[in-house]
Amino acid sequence: MFFERPDAGETAVLVHVDFPDEHAREDPGEFLELVRSAGAVAATLLTASRSRPDTRTFIGSGKLVELRAMLVAHQAELVIFNHGLSPSQQRNLEGELNCRVLDRTGLILDIFAQRARTHEGKLQVELAQLEYVSTRLVRGWTHLERQAGGIGARGPGETQLETDRRLLRGRIKAIHKQLSKVRRQREQNRRARARAEINSVSLVGYTNAGKSTLFNALTTAEVYAADQLFATLDPTLRRLEVDDVGPVVMADTVGFIRHLPHKLVEAFQATLQEAVDAALLVHVIDAADPDRELNVGQVNDVLEEIGADRVPMLKVMNKIDRLDSAPRIDRDGNGMPETVWLSAKDGRGLDLLHQALSERLADDVIDFSLSLEPQQGKLRAGLHELNAVRAEHFDENGRPILDVRLPRRDFNQLMARLGERADTYLPEALQVPAEW
Repeated sequence: MFFERPDAGETAVLVHVDFPDEHAREDPGEFLELVRSAGAVAATLLTASRSRPDTRTFIGSGKLVELRAMLVAHQAELVIFNHGLSPSQQRNLEGELNCRVLDRTGLILDIFAQRARTHEGKLQVELAQLEYVSTRLVRGWTHLERQAGGIGARGPGETQLETDRRLLRGRIKAIHKQLSKVRRQREQNRRARARAEINSVSLVGYTNAGKSTLFNALTTAEVYAADQLFATLDPTLRRLEVDDVGPVVMADTVGFIRHLPHKLVEAFQATLQEAVDAALLVHVIDAADPDRELNVGQVNDVLEEIGADRVPMLKVMNKIDRLDSAPRIDRDGNGMPETVWLSAKDGRGLDLLHQALSERLADDVIDFSLSLEPQQGKLRAGLHELNAVRAEHFDENGRPILDVRLPRRDFNQLMARLGERADTYLPEALQVPAEW
């Protein structure tokens, strides 16, 4: 504990303020979900309307009296604001109310701390917490900040505040060093996948849109999924076989939220790098959410902030089981899949998502018939090994005729391995001109 505060409790009075500025507004419904996800019990909600926050207490003296009465009436030990508080506002409120005060950033950090499971996830959360706490030290140690002066009456040489600052800086530096190592390891893995020409697909989306449920349904993984915000934090990678493409690596990333604190985006940069380097982003959207367009905008803002806004995207409208809607694929003007409507919960439309992934990721797929001589058994075996043979029959002389469909890249690699030219087996319409 970096400064003396009253003990925290689980029963909380919530505070939400409406501001005329649309960009400064928060969603009270989402706020209640955040509180529930953190494990707190919401006793009551205090609402207010202001043109701008009060510089000292955020809500002003009148609402402060009302808030104090609510704490007594509900015997609550905690106040949670649906807004970011400055260090001085937070300290002033705690002094006036004699209880713990938490702002929106602190609430999200608490949820993250509960959900992180891997070593990397815990490091990222701790870094964000320390960056957050470091701005609040001054208000906590004002009683120890002054040093006595004069001969024989000097202080210990370093105040408690300075000691804590030094310890914080040391720990933050150590975490940055460890996370740099994690980033290097991830970069090595990404380079290895690139050398093997394995595409990566990252699931992104607003928190609680159903990303982990969809991830589990596609990859038969066992990632924790629940109807709550930030159910999963730690990135998970799994192999997925896609028709006409072969194996791809699918990544489940942390969910986004409205006004996601910038420090959290910075702390989770290593995790979000999977989205930046992906061949395709699958943006999972809760189709039944009335605020889905706002949520889509928030996700796009974060993607732009981390530099992933230029990565090709496939939208997935999830949770159609809550709507009177059938699975379908919406296509753009060029006929390419743009949006897939499905339900990850009951599995309807998953086949359409597989189809859309195949169309979006397939790189120059070739489809032709191939007549082989008996001595070309290695070529026949290689095509079967690639799962490229759709049908096989024999002519009157007993020679196998294969109906083949596979990426041109895989066919070229197979022919190079056998020491033969690919074009000699392709019909003229599929041969690449020499100037290419």
